[in-house]
Amino acid sequence: MNILEQLKKHTQVVADTGDFETMRRFKPVDATTNPSLIFAAAQKEEYRHLVDKAIQMGSKMGGTSEEKVSETMDLLAVLFGTEILNIVPRRVSTEVDARLSFDTAGSIDKARKLIRLYEDHGISREKILIKLASTWEGVKAAEKLEKEGIHCNLTLLFSFAQAVACAEADVQLISPFVGRIYDWHKKERGVDHIPGNEDPGVLSVHKIYNYYKKFGYETEVMGASFRNTEEIMELAGCDLLTISPSLLGEMEDMEGKLEVKLDPKKAAGMDMEKIHLDEKEFRWMHNTDAMAVEKLSEGIRKFTADIEKLEELVARNL
Repeated sequence: MNILEQLKKHTQVVADTGDFETMRRFKPVDATTNPSLIFAAAQKEEYRHLVDKAIQMGSKMGGTSEEKVSETMDLLAVLFGTEILNIVPRRVSTEVDARLSFDTAGSIDKARKLIRLYEDHGISREKILIKLASTWEGVKAAEKLEKEGIHCNLTLLFSFAQAVACAEADVQLISPFVGRIYDWHKKERGVDHIPGNEDPGVLSVHKIYNYYKKFGYETEVMGASFRNTEEIMELAGCDLLTISPSLLGEMEDMEGKLEVKLDPKKAAGMDMEKIHLDEKEFRWMHNTDAMAVEKLSEGIRKFTADIEKLEELVARNL
């Protein structure tokens, strides 16, 4: 078996793409999208019918032009998600507007609306993960949504404080951004590469995974945002890994034996202290990590920029 086939025996593989043909090729169990991926896909001719359908539906909505754009954006995300669920067997992640990252009530309202739209298309909420930024407000929104049976994927996760808060909120899944942590430390150290077994992004996921398994948290850990296959191989055994098409292709061409690096039985015997974080302690602990503070704010800005590009595309067509 190639490396990708071996990885699938120990870890659930998720496609980090909005491209349907890639999903059909690599057969992931789940798929995750974001505004960047949908914006890229929406400009391709093969997805034009989805854009046209969303615009046709959105144009019939009442309200101002801004409200019509907002409605169309939600419809577009749901139509993409619905198509993806014709390919992947389990779940698709759909993202809440990054501009709501510090708005708990706004995030909850948007999540409920997305779920209603999916249900209108015959998709049950069990098939959807609502993506929220791992801010304190995002975590609190997820905590409430989970109690309503709306499962969440907490994204833009860079610090251990964020991971602990998510576990205590009983969220379904977290997405630690391995590659962006790697980028920050590579720049900070002035080096071109950090080996996989020393990669701070990899080590961050090891710590989170072992903490969750040792203390019995059911929140799933899904490593994300990879820069190379070394990072992925060092996380073999993680609950899930969301991987770009290029890296999936590289691993499909790789031979050799894959070593499992993460194991719940090993985690159970580790010497770790359980901690509890209220809002004050969360903010302090998170803000002592310069990398996490910078990458979280940068991530929110970048997702916002991509949302605005997609809105411009929608507005032109409306």
